Amino acid sequence: MHKIKLKKKKRRKKMAGDLALPLIDLVSPDLASTAKSIRKACVDYGFFYLVNHGIEESFFQQVFNESKKFFSLPLDQKMKLKTRKDNRGYNPLPSVTLDSPPKVKGATYVRVYYISSSKISHSQFDANQWPPEELLPCWKAMMESYYEKMLAVSKKLISLMALSLGLDDLFFEKIGALHEPLACVRLLHYPVSLFSTFMFWAKCFEESCGRLGVSAHSDFGMVTLLLTDGVRGLQICRDKDSSPQLWEDVPHVHGALVVNVGDMLERWTNCLFRSTLHRVLTTEQERYSVAFFLDGDPACMIECLESCCSKENPPRFSAIQCADYLQGHISAELYNLGLN
Repeated sequence: MHKIKLKKKKRRKKMAGDLALPLIDLVSPDLASTAKSIRKACVDYGFFYLVNHGIEESFFQQVFNESKKFFSLPLDQKMKLKTRKDNRGYNPLPSVTLDSPPKVKGATYVRVYYISSSKISHSQFDANQWPPEELLPCWKAMMESYYEKMLAVSKKLISLMALSLGLDDLFFEKIGALHEPLACVRLLHYPVSLFSTFMFWAKCFEESCGRLGVSAHSDFGMVTLLLTDGVRGLQICRDKDSSPQLWEDVPHVHGALVVNVGDMLERWTNCLFRSTLHRVLTTEQERYSVAFFLDGDPACMIECLESCCSKENPPRFSAIQCADYLQGHISAELYNLGLN
């Protein structure tokens, strides 16, 4: 795979609302510099681009092609794989509304397919649902391969995040957070919204009138790695307590994954790393993306890192077992989906 060269480009006037997130090179030989850049990105934004991650662009395209094949199936075929109480399978629109309390009128407007690790031993998780091989012969193998590749990338990234926190690069491995982590792939399809098409041409994507693909939320796990297809829509709000909230567009960077810090890592770091509020707006274009959520091993403990607290800055959260932490968040998600 050709490495992405990080060249300085001439500054140009950005469109209002565009955000220039940091680019993190996963194979840079300068680990100290990379760790420093990750720390700054996680403190300032909670989001960054990840390049030179080792996954071929052609593979990403194959994943998108298989995703499109599934979402193009007749509704009756997809509904045979409708999401169950283990939160695996197909969830048709209108989907989960993640605002709590909701701040935007209307339902979240996205179709989702959930795939979790088959190695999970918790009784509440059953086996994944898969489309019949006669309909999509390569689908299962492709998604399992995507899961394994993203897990490997995320583990390498976590080791760099540990360095950025002044810890040993294998810290999260040693405390068991990555022993048998819960992780999930979500295939997302945002259909064209006629309403959003009208608003786009009216140049009015304001929260009071734009239709949301995914409502404002933060992710509850460790980190999220997002693959995007180039269609705009992702936005972040760096100050969730501001009024009105300022939403900034996250432009697509070819070949890069969009990474964001989750609530769990924010808790581990005593709010040093920020879990940033984000959402997706539907546009006049159909949009596909694939999210990989790394949520940690249920057996490990989540407690404030020594490098992130002091007498002047004591721990803000009590220690909790990862299983208990995740149970509360997963139960809330199932409630929003109407599956409990």
